[in-house]
Amino acid sequence: MQVTETLNEGLKRGYAITVTAAELDDKVNEKLVEAQPEVEMKGFRKGKVPMALLKKQFGQRLMGEAMQEAIDGAMNKHFEDSGDRPALQPNVKMTNEDWKEGDDVNVEMSYEALPTIPEVDLSGVELEKLIVKAEDEAVTEALNNLAETAKDFDARDEGAAAEDGDQVVIDFLGKVDGEAFEGGAGDDYPLVLGSNSFIPGFEEQLVGTKAGEEKDVNVSFPEEYQAEHLAGKAAVFTCTVKEVKAPKAAEINDELATKFGAEDLEGLKGQISERLEAEYAGASRAVMKRALLDKLDDLVSFDLPPSLVEEEAKQIAHQLWHDDNPDVQGHDHPEIETTDEHNKLAERRVRLGLLLAEIGQKAEVEVTDAEMTQAIMAQARQYPGQERQFFEFIQQNAQMQQQLRAPIFEDKVIDSLFDQAKVEEKEVSKDDLQKAVEALEEE
Repeated sequence: MQVTETLNEGLKRGYAITVTAAELDDKVNEKLVEAQPEVEMKGFRKGKVPMALLKKQFGQRLMGEAMQEAIDGAMNKHFEDSGDRPALQPNVKMTNEDWKEGDDVNVEMSYEALPTIPEVDLSGVELEKLIVKAEDEAVTEALNNLAETAKDFDARDEGAAAEDGDQVVIDFLGKVDGEAFEGGAGDDYPLVLGSNSFIPGFEEQLVGTKAGEEKDVNVSFPEEYQAEHLAGKAAVFTCTVKEVKAPKAAEINDELATKFGAEDLEGLKGQISERLEAEYAGASRAVMKRALLDKLDDLVSFDLPPSLVEEEAKQIAHQLWHDDNPDVQGHDHPEIETTDEHNKLAERRVRLGLLLAEIGQKAEVEVTDAEMTQAIMAQARQYPGQERQFFEFIQQNAQMQQQLRAPIFEDKVIDSLFDQAKVEEKEVSKDDLQKAVEALEEE
């Protein structure tokens, strides 16, 4: 077997691989010898079929396997000897397409090698960690929001008209083209006016109604309605208003606290403070992470595999296009061209991605089974009732596992880099932190 370099330009590599006919023949014979003890053929005892007959019967089929194994072996040995790591799957092409048994096999292999990543000294890197304490005003606002979610409704005086924000208890029957439809009826349904629980235009028409009143509500189902047979159609809902109730905010006291799992009001305030400060800490970390990545981007410079940059630029362009066109699903859209801005951002992402991967590998950063389980559980909560199926899907999908593992790995690498840098804490207001976060989104 012979491997000859044909291209060495930047990160681009090319090699000609030759597997001789004799080597192929030897591999086929090895496979036949391995299989011989188990082969049964009419006229021969099991394991006693002559090699010549085996080769005539199975040699052609085994030749393809032998050829693939020989090429794979040559490639693996090359990467082991050279230390090259291909950025993407190498492109392998057989050059003598008119090959016949008895000929050598000639193959061209080309790929882009991952670059050598330089060491990074973070001892001189200075970072600012924004610290925000939960102020009484923020805790009070959160308490009021909790009280709003725990509000009750009391019956209005007899004859009072329903207002926006009130709860009306209704019986309703919906019809399309004069015919009732499945799911279009309900009894004693508590509907909060202005909650947008029903289709657009429904709740507004019940504002001003009174208990005991019957009203026809005329609406049209949205064009994108989930029940296709109703999408875009006009409907009439005959509603009987049985009760009109006004909202009554829950009192902020120990009783409210127990509803949310706290022993008393002071305990609930403490929980809220902890939750707020955890949210502030998460936002602060995002700001400091961006600052760290900016400094890393300035500190390091190395060649980037063009194929990785091109692929990343396409993904960026595709994502930004969908952000601007949220109504378009999938890939049913015109071809999206990448711009210089997309390419510049792609270069940064690829550079930092390769750098963080190298740092993590050298630091032996690993994602534990417990961390993966926690990540899977967090994702599974988005599919209530289908958690088991989601777990099974993840277990069988290596790509999804990698998508969950990658951000955990990156966060652990970032944390290790924070430990190496000089981090100075700075206490700021919630508004100052919010401005810093908004600045990230504008970049």
